[in-house]
Amino acid sequence: MNPRPATPRLRRLLPLAVAAALGIGVGAGTYALTSNGSQAPTTTKVVVPAQPASSTSTVDTLTQLYKQDAPGVVDITVESTSTGGSSNGFPFGAPQGPQKTEAEGSGFVIDTKGNILTAEHVVENASSVTVMFQDGSTAKATVVGTDKSTDTAVIHVDVSSSKLHPLALGDSSTVQPGQSVVAIGSPFGLPETMTAGIVSASSRTITAPNRFSITGAIQTDAAINHGNSGGPLIDTATNTVIGINDQIESDTNDNSGVGFAVPINSAKSVAETLIAGGTVKHAYVGVRIKDVTNGAQITTIVKGSPAAKAGLKVGDVVTGFDGTTIKSADDLTAAVFNSKSGETVSVTVKRHGATKTLHVTLGVQPTSPSS
Repeated sequence: MNPRPATPRLRRLLPLAVAAALGIGVGAGTYALTSNGSQAPTTTKVVVPAQPASSTSTVDTLTQLYKQDAPGVVDITVESTSTGGSSNGFPFGAPQGPQKTEAEGSGFVIDTKGNILTAEHVVENASSVTVMFQDGSTAKATVVGTDKSTDTAVIHVDVSSSKLHPLALGDSSTVQPGQSVVAIGSPFGLPETMTAGIVSASSRTITAPNRFSITGAIQTDAAINHGNSGGPLIDTATNTVIGINDQIESDTNDNSGVGFAVPINSAKSVAETLIAGGTVKHAYVGVRIKDVTNGAQITTIVKGSPAAKAGLKVGDVVTGFDGTTIKSADDLTAAVFNSKSGETVSVTVKRHGATKTLHVTLGVQPTSPSS
């Protein structure tokens, strides 16, 4: 997604792990561990009017949902070690040893075998992962596998099945604006916190940790902050997980009512592959594109890429991809994202006023767009 603010100002799309302790993890947001000032907070008496009986049903429903789902949400603490640097411009300053980093995020149980879904950027470069359950007990976890392209990871704990309360996974393809949702996680290190809101928009495009695009992301105004990363976004009507909370867009690094979740359909597919011991592969064309009227125009073609081999050219406007009409750059990104590497697809383009159809054999996405 490319935000277009009405006035020039800094806007940030931020991953939502929390870094604390002795360092800051790459890509992780931070929060203060001390209060702002030493004075005791003032207290203002607030009179809350009685609510009519008809307005209590939603509260009761959310309370019941929390009782059912919170035991399946876990707090994740990650320790990692970065290479040593130097202080005060070494060699004039003193050399420093390896720097320890502790980050905190969220996750949720998906089966009774001990598998837990979370965000890839939460467990990136982890040397130690610890999971805390709702009852306060902890367990060491191992990383089963990760996928930067969907910012998805699976970790595993060996605990009694009585501690495992799997959450039901829903269908993100049917998500529509206006649906009521809740997010459960550990914002600012406060485990088992639930916030409520709605789906603000669907089919957004956000940037993955490896700088490729994640399509189908769900935008929500449920309060999401640092530490919510990896936690579930739950549809209240079906009590199913429709997304993994992942990023916020904010001028202040804190919740602004614009949060994004990775669609659960993408994460579910990745999780199944990782748990089975497979390697996740994503389709790759090898072009950079921009929006134009009724299409996506190619601005760059990677040398030796599937696009180059198929004869696509800079300036071509893609209007169709394997039978799907393409009206924007996001449309084309989503079409490729939902395809499989190795497939041969037809691509319809407009070139110098003429319409051409070429056939592209999709490759495997490299580690980064510049590869």
